[in-house]
Amino acid sequence: MQKEILLEVLQAGIQEANLPISNVIAQQLIQYIELLVKWNSVHNLTAVRDPVEMIRLHVLDSLVVLPHLPLGNVLDVGTGAGLPGIPLALARPQQTFVLIDANHKKITFVQHVILSLKLTNVSAVCVRVESYSPPKLFPVVISRAFASLSDFVHLCGHLCPKEGRLLAMKGVIDPAEIAALSADYTIEKIESMTVPGPNVSRSLVFIAPKMEA
Repeated sequence: MQKEILLEVLQAGIQEANLPISNVIAQQLIQYIELLVKWNSVHNLTAVRDPVEMIRLHVLDSLVVLPHLPLGNVLDVGTGAGLPGIPLALARPQQTFVLIDANHKKITFVQHVILSLKLTNVSAVCVRVESYSPPKLFPVVISRAFASLSDFVHLCGHLCPKEGRLLAMKGVIDPAEIAALSADYTIEKIESMTVPGPNVSRSLVFIAPKMEA
């Protein structure tokens, strides 16, 4: 019965947000939550304990950015328990996602999810972002509640090409954060979203490296 309730909550949120999520993907998202609940009881991966709240505050909170997510390989910085990377990778199987975090137990969990759900478009790396040197840069670098905008571009800017975009998932945007942004970057746009269920407002900040004149 618990699984049925979770699926109902998830599908209601998907419908409310008008997201292109199939029933097959919804079932996989529930599998992800079941794994998170199991591991969280031992490894304390997230402060959210209630599975229904995990759906609302983690999965749906990640999925609302889907309509705004650019194409191209995606780097999820500070992924924690795989957020937003795992939900987005399930919804966008045609894109490749790399999830990084410096916390070993969290990356071990993410790798377990990848194997359990047989995800072929996701990989996870335990590394500090400032030390990460991938073979190729990422046209899309995203983070969820990772750092201030200034710290985000400072730590992650080397991973994004000039034509790429850094995407910061935020709540209410503090004007002081925008003012503190490096002159080497510009805010291209801010997309506003509402997370179904808790009806919490979210912002997706698109940060573009300034092109050299």
